[in-house]
Amino acid sequence: MTEVTQSTPDSATEPSGYDPAVVEKKWQTRWEERGTNDTDLRDGARPFYALMMFPYPSAEGLHVGNLFAFTGNDIYGRFQRLQGHTVFEPIGFDAFGIHSENYALKVGIHPAELIPRNIANFRRQLKSAGLMVDWRHELSTTDPEYYKWTQWIFLELYKRGLAYRRRAAVNWCPNDKTVLANEQVIAGACERCGAKVEQRFLEQWFFRITDYAERLLADLDWIDWSETTKTAQRNWIGRSDGAEIVFRVMDLLEMGAAATVGLNVMATTAELNAMATDIRVFTTRPDTIFGATYLVLAPEHPLVDALVTDDQREEVAAYRAATSKQDLVTRKVNREKTGVFTGAYAINPATGKPIPIWIADYVLMEYGTGAIMAVPGHDERDFEFAKVFGLPIVRVVAPRGVHPSRHTADAAHVDSQNRDEHPPLEEPYVDTEHAHLVNSAQFNGLTVEEGKHAIVTWLARHGHAKPIVNYRLHDWCVSRQRYWGPPIPVIYCDRCGVVPVPEKDLPVLLPNVEDFKPDDTGVSPLARVESWYRVKCPSCGHDARRETDVSDTFLDSAWYFLRYPSSDVENKPFDEAMLKKWLPVSSYIGGNEHAVLHLLYSRFVTMVLHDAGHLEFEEPFTKFRAHGHIIREGAKMSKTKGNVVIPDQYIERWGADSFRTYLMFLGPYEEGGDFRDQSIAGVRRFLDRLWVSAVDARRDGAADDGVLRKLHQTIKKVTEDVPRLSYNTAIAAMMEYMNVLRAKERTPHVDEVRPLVQLVSPFAPHIAEELWERLGGRMSIFDSGWPAYDASLAAEELVTIAVQVNGKLRGTIRVATGTGQEEALAAAMADPGIKKFATGTTKKVIYVPGRLLNVVV
Repeated sequence: MTEVTQSTPDSATEPSGYDPAVVEKKWQTRWEERGTNDTDLRDGARPFYALMMFPYPSAEGLHVGNLFAFTGNDIYGRFQRLQGHTVFEPIGFDAFGIHSENYALKVGIHPAELIPRNIANFRRQLKSAGLMVDWRHELSTTDPEYYKWTQWIFLELYKRGLAYRRRAAVNWCPNDKTVLANEQVIAGACERCGAKVEQRFLEQWFFRITDYAERLLADLDWIDWSETTKTAQRNWIGRSDGAEIVFRVMDLLEMGAAATVGLNVMATTAELNAMATDIRVFTTRPDTIFGATYLVLAPEHPLVDALVTDDQREEVAAYRAATSKQDLVTRKVNREKTGVFTGAYAINPATGKPIPIWIADYVLMEYGTGAIMAVPGHDERDFEFAKVFGLPIVRVVAPRGVHPSRHTADAAHVDSQNRDEHPPLEEPYVDTEHAHLVNSAQFNGLTVEEGKHAIVTWLARHGHAKPIVNYRLHDWCVSRQRYWGPPIPVIYCDRCGVVPVPEKDLPVLLPNVEDFKPDDTGVSPLARVESWYRVKCPSCGHDARRETDVSDTFLDSAWYFLRYPSSDVENKPFDEAMLKKWLPVSSYIGGNEHAVLHLLYSRFVTMVLHDAGHLEFEEPFTKFRAHGHIIREGAKMSKTKGNVVIPDQYIERWGADSFRTYLMFLGPYEEGGDFRDQSIAGVRRFLDRLWVSAVDARRDGAADDGVLRKLHQTIKKVTEDVPRLSYNTAIAAMMEYMNVLRAKERTPHVDEVRPLVQLVSPFAPHIAEELWERLGGRMSIFDSGWPAYDASLAAEELVTIAVQVNGKLRGTIRVATGTGQEEALAAAMADPGIKKFATGTTKKVIYVPGRLLNVVV
């Protein structure tokens, strides 16, 4: 964005008479007194649910990223109201969780005391920003009247067999004393505190989100969401089409028997059934099975104890112990290949050859079956492992033009042919598009895709394989060994087993515990409160105990949008009439950092409630857009750098309307921008000029035809830009119109000004209300309607402008004749082909109207 360096408000405020503090206080008070922002949920026409992601109420207060997100949503909501919709714009607070608990521990204040204080501060800040929020429906996830229904949702999943408990490997932060999700581990360390993460085995509650993997994936094809968000979810779900292949384990005696039998290319079912245990592997490359020269099991695989031979037992035990101290994420990304031979062998069902069974930390139980067939000739990890441990590397896929081996009667000959016909592989050959099978018996010459189908069909006919779909997505672990969260509503009885808490006994209240600091036992602090967890079994009446884990905060946020319209309903989580009228959400705006977990879990919970008959829809958000991020003076904001933008300070100095409008002027809303203190003065100058234009507007005579033409072009531009969230270009268009309106300091006609006040109103609501009233408006400007444009007047003559970056031509843009520098620059930066060359800080802009734009970075 071009730096606008017009005079500061100190020189502009007095002549104009515009005092933001006075205007904003007046209208915030009036909105509250008149209920201007209170939504008629029962009878309002054309309902539009404008949802923003609710914030975590940190002790530091509202940060500029929050306000950037909320303002963008507020502008869109106000625009829809001006279009004639009844708009519901609620807010709440995601106040449970480890962030709140850790801060409470740090400052020595109980979270039950700290969180209400933080919420009060957030509420004050949000009101000062002028959001069109219906505060009657504010909610907090820490309110028992809210988490009562969070617990009810847990029980709904339990009733449907979608909540279960099992012992599982988890990432454990020894500093925070809790389980971490994989995405909360960065380079082997906790993202919150930086402590080295360990692996532990704990009893955990899980939700079977994997049962919904295909539906979650399929719906992404039609929902109206940001493509970046949909791509992130597709990758996270991670569908893989492949096969499950059975490898039969042999012991030493059977190895000798196998040699006697003389297994050929395809062992018979009878021969393999004479051998021992099955190892099932999932692979997306069944075409490469003739090149599988060893198997690898995850160290924690349940078959390891049964497979390991006596002479390898000690080495295997030591390796498993070392691996157990690694977190799961490090194991996924670690480039160093380590492993141990178990001493056992299995039969490759395609070649009939015995192949060794290893364990290694690069194989995880959480994906597939926890076992892989290793094909070092065509997989990078397997190749590196085979090189380290001297294991065979066999080529079974080759580029087109390499003659496939015709002599593969037995496995030994395969190796011989590979050595004779093809030089040793210096790296794995992974191309599949321009390749065919070699050294693969009767499948030689087939393409990779043909080979996949043919080999699986062949193996399946002999009972050794079946086609299968696998997903990267894992079941959702919802147990947390912390204090500050909703207790999981389950009771354990020695007679009855797991007993869900009856709905009539909800909520299971979180007790007030003075010593809520977690310890290293892996047990929740609630386990230290015997008076709370000792209860009677609701089924048989005998002594029992409560679950002492609390649920994941992502469960709190997975359904809050359902509660907003029914926040005043006490006897059920949501009112059916409200659901029918207001859901699914019309528009949801939030950060892409929540592209996976929050959004995916919300979709899952909605689908479950739909299947249970509670909801008529299965996708919660009709439209989702991800906003961008704000940096400051070219650098990421952080407390340590001392460059954090504190909204209170800017609102006090410049006014909320200037601050809101400037945030939206920084750059494309879905990308974000660079906050520079000196540039906000230009936005304030624009509002000062708007004030003077409206206050001094003449009512005699007629409006100027040329100005009216520009006005209708501006109305058209803003009308088109706002629904696209192209707020920066909409503001640039209004500034451009202001230059025409006040050219040579002319006094504008009221008909030239009134529509501009309406266009500005979503961005700067306080000044718009004040000027609308001064122009004779009797109702809120947000009930006045959106100005229409005359298409014939709005038609523009377009010119082509060459765009240079640092003097080099990088593209062209088509803009209207007379387009100013700010709008031309915004149009250029909206072109990805140009923007990619304009990285860094903009130092200078050279603009020749109608001909050239040169950006110096």
